[in-house]
This record gives sequence, structure tokens and C-alpha cells, in this order.
Amino acid sequence: MTRKMNISEYQQWIKAWDKARGFDKADPGLTVVHALEELGEVAREVLFLKGYKTDVLPEEHRQSLANELADTVVFLFKLAYQYDIDIEDALIRLQERVDARFPEDAPGWHPNGEE
Repeated sequence: MTRKMNISEYQQWIKAWDKARGFDKADPGLTVVHALEELGEVAREVLFLKGYKTDVLPEEHRQSLANELADTVVFLFKLAYQYDIDIEDALIRLQERVDARFPEDAPGWHPNGEE
């Protein structure tokens, strides 16, 4: 699939999709529980990909990981709309905060081990 989606558009789509099915009435606490359940499934797939078990081909776990990540994100988007939070704005503000806090030339820990 090559279609790209705008974050704000996706948030509005999930809200409308839920409303059309009555899912918008779900308690936000249950939304969090569902998101955590999906995150557990993400963790399981990461363990498989890291060699925890070798029951299926890695590509099957990679595709399953993609599905579980998407499931998790859906519940996070739902939680955001339940509290009237524009997730795109929140992500932009986060990007600005971390860019200011951790500039590229800042000393400290770096993933490649360089200081």
C-alpha cells in the first residue's frame, strides 16, 4: 500500500469511524487497558524477532509487529480524541521540546558511542 495519511486526518477518521459504530462511548480507562494489551502483543513480537523463540519465519513476526504497532497507535489516537487532544499538535510540541533539550551537537550519550 502506497497511500500516505496525515496525522490529523487519521485522528478525525478514527473518531468518525468510532462514532458511526458507537465505539466513541467507550470509557477512556478501557481504552488505556486495550492500548496496554496491544503493547503487550508488540513486546511479544519484539521478543520473537530478537530470537526468544524460532517457531515461524522472522518476516511473519515482522508483519505481525507492524500490525500490533498499528493496533496500539489506534488506541492512543482514540484516547487523544476522548480527551479532545490534537495528537498532531502534541507531536509537534514534543518535537520542539526534544530538539531544544537535545541539540545534535550536545555532549553526552550517543547511540554510536561517540562523545
